[in-house]
Amino acid sequence: MFFGESLRFSLQSLGANKFRTFLTALGLIIGNASVILVVTISITSREYILDQIRGIGSNLIFAQYFAGSSATKVDADYIKRADVDAVRQQLGYRIVAATGVMSASTRMLINSKEEDVSVIGTDEYYPLVRNMIVLSGHFLDPDDVQTRQKVVMLTDKLAKRLYGDVQAAVGRVIKLYGLQFTVIGTFKERTATFNQAEVNDETVMMPITVIKDFTPIERIDPMYAQARLARDVEPLTVSIKQILESRHRAGARYEVQNLSGILDAAQKIALVLTIVLILVSTIALLISGIGIMNIMLVTVTERTREIGLRMAVGASRKDVLEQFLTESIVISLAGGFIGILVGISIPLSVRFLTDQVQVSISPTSVIVAFVVSLAVGVIFGLLPANRASRLNPTEALRYE
Repeated sequence: MFFGESLRFSLQSLGANKFRTFLTALGLIIGNASVILVVTISITSREYILDQIRGIGSNLIFAQYFAGSSATKVDADYIKRADVDAVRQQLGYRIVAATGVMSASTRMLINSKEEDVSVIGTDEYYPLVRNMIVLSGHFLDPDDVQTRQKVVMLTDKLAKRLYGDVQAAVGRVIKLYGLQFTVIGTFKERTATFNQAEVNDETVMMPITVIKDFTPIERIDPMYAQARLARDVEPLTVSIKQILESRHRAGARYEVQNLSGILDAAQKIALVLTIVLILVSTIALLISGIGIMNIMLVTVTERTREIGLRMAVGASRKDVLEQFLTESIVISLAGGFIGILVGISIPLSVRFLTDQVQVSISPTSVIVAFVVSLAVGVIFGLLPANRASRLNPTEALRYE
């Protein structure tokens, strides 16, 4: 019997019990869709995590003075602007930029009521290192910092509270520390740090050369640097710590960290999640394979007389084995194909709902799903097909 004939007979047999065929293939539909979705979720989540970390600051390194439990503290231990300059000079081309932040707080009039606001002082390199987005106006420039201009920038939320719109804030004058400051722009974090960094919902930013007049101690906390190359982040972390320690007294301690630890932890979590989901998908495929084998064994029993009749008119054991094996493979491939379509369509539909997450579909996962479907059909179809081919024609014809 040619393969075409075997395929035709298989389709006829499966078509005679459409609902049972669908239920048999349902396990593979779910299993294959799961395989594709698992890989898609893994890739998408990993890329999303990387994008979020890059949003905080690509290849970011940050340093802080660590007082610890020691009672011996002096003002000179704190990181200074001169330390930031030293990092720029000594690391040169290895970093994109280095910047420092000085923090303070004050009260200002918001909607006819005095409220506490956070004030930070920095320089023109800050938006480059921390990936800040300018929403209106412009950022601090070198002239603002060097000539100690009384200018400020407002976070988008503070600008909206004060003036209703970020565009309307530009050019307005606000009063801080008893002095008038001109608003030159508004900004926000590219990736929200949920008030865990120096920028919160209501923050005013001014030149670092100006804020030092309103703080009793010159204290950079934190200092930021952005490595030019990702592979250079760890060596630069060590170098920055060495620079800071060499410029201060022996007892001073500094914490210099980067985001690689957070990235490693996130990748490990994503890996564990992927393994768990793959195990679930594997169980679904295994169950579907057992279901195919069970149904095909029932089918062999139901069609015993048909098998005997085919053998009586000249069908060989190989022909019978080929027919039942073909039926198993057809069910597997049909279920696998539908599962692949479902697995692809769900991630694609996400793109129509949001553009915040880029969903990537792995061609490898599609190929793996197809190969697994074929393997399930062959492996779990062999036992029923072999049993059918070994039936005695005479006994099969007598079967009631």
